[in-house]
Amino acid sequence: MNGSTDLLVLGAGIAGCSAALRAADLGAKVVLVAKDGLGASNTAWAQGGIVGLPPEEEGDSPELLAADIEVAGAGLCRHEAVQLLAEEGPRLSRSFLWERLGVPFDLGTDGSPDPTAEAAHSARRIYHAKDATGLAIQTALSAAVRNHPGIQVREDLCLVDLITSPHHCLSPVRVYEPIQVHGAYLFDPATGLVEGQLAKRTLLATGGLGYLYLHTTNPPGATGDGLAAAYRASARIVNCEYLQFHPTTLYVPGKPRTLLTEALRGEGAHLVNRKGERFMARYAPEQMELAPRDVVSRAIFQEMAASGEPCVFLDLAPVAARLDLESHFPTVLAACRAEGLDPLRQPIPVVPAAHYFCGGVLVDLEGRTSLPGLFAAGEVACTGLHGANRLASTSLLEGLVWGFRGAEAAVRELADVAVPDSADLAPWRVPEDPEETDPLLIDQDWGLIRSTLWNYAGIVRTGARLQRARADLEYLNHRLERFYHEASLSRELLELRSGIICARLILNAALQNPESRGCHYRVD
Repeated sequence: MNGSTDLLVLGAGIAGCSAALRAADLGAKVVLVAKDGLGASNTAWAQGGIVGLPPEEEGDSPELLAADIEVAGAGLCRHEAVQLLAEEGPRLSRSFLWERLGVPFDLGTDGSPDPTAEAAHSARRIYHAKDATGLAIQTALSAAVRNHPGIQVREDLCLVDLITSPHHCLSPVRVYEPIQVHGAYLFDPATGLVEGQLAKRTLLATGGLGYLYLHTTNPPGATGDGLAAAYRASARIVNCEYLQFHPTTLYVPGKPRTLLTEALRGEGAHLVNRKGERFMARYAPEQMELAPRDVVSRAIFQEMAASGEPCVFLDLAPVAARLDLESHFPTVLAACRAEGLDPLRQPIPVVPAAHYFCGGVLVDLEGRTSLPGLFAAGEVACTGLHGANRLASTSLLEGLVWGFRGAEAAVRELADVAVPDSADLAPWRVPEDPEETDPLLIDQDWGLIRSTLWNYAGIVRTGARLQRARADLEYLNHRLERFYHEASLSRELLELRSGIICARLILNAALQNPESRGCHYRVD
């Protein structure tokens, strides 16, 4: 075991960094673990923005924000979570991100953040830093974490499993005790070794699982590691069928998908087919391009299916008529130009892609999971805020709010918690004659998972497709689990094991729910 700490934070995006900073400010000793280098999180990929506190003259209110969240969530939101975020979140964006950390949001003439509009929001309340808001937030958070004397940052380590009693206890008599979490086993790819990090409290902030899908806006590291570890530890997990697809990602055949921010449509961009016709009037005549993401994604899917075209197009001409695209959306323009496209002269080819996981490890309003000792925040957690579909620009805010609240609750519990004696816990076992992992087989298995979920558990689903997908992946799961216990550990193998577990969670949840709601759409 590698010693003990007060709070172990697994993940270094907005939820993990916020939790680490808040706990350290309150006097706790914190270890923050990042799978990649600090700053290489899904947070850094977020373009659109974060809900902030607009000027009073904007006419916004917590009640108005809550109503927008509830509408997008298709009747499945947890009311208490919505009210909490609507009351606390916007103020926290301003006081913590802007005033304390100095996130360089775009400012208005009065020197305060200048809010913009986004789809399905009834007020201009979105703080943004050009079209790279997440990167600006992550950069500020990473700097604050590195400079805080109460936080030890450990980079390039992979989560293997949560340390739990009685699962990892040497004494068989401990089996009668309730499950508790005491830290995590971590794998170092540089040394090939596994170490145990004990902690009085552990907070999962490992992000999402978009990489499980063939087309995704997420980075390759979004493989559901924390969700899979919580599942293996017997934490309660809910709403796994609700995976949101972003309607507009840059379509270039054979290339990874690049997210094109929601703010483009918020500022007036039109969706058109190859003939140049706006088609959203056939699917959402009142809201048009500003309809919730699930509605827009299905509309694009249906338009593509009807026309046989591989994509639709996003026309920025209405935005360019009133805004300077070069200053407002430099990231979008650069991504398009890198592919030989000029958004100032032609509509951009776009397709939907897997974007955000609305389910996860169930937590309460303070981030507690069903397992004592374990908290969760951010995309790995299910607070109930998003219900069946997430409202744009609420994900970063949710990570911030529950990162703060989880840290505060964990610190309050520290005085009554003792770390177990490492001598009472089983050391990590290494196979005597381990098999070597074959990169070609890893790639092949990932290909099967990603194409199966995209084709059978994507934007539009049927019971027959889901049954087929589950059968196909059951055999792969059995084979991978056997191989995992016999092979040398690697990051690739750990991620693949997490991926197959999370894929099965999605499929099982989708099969059990025959009702179309939000981003879970069953045509049967």
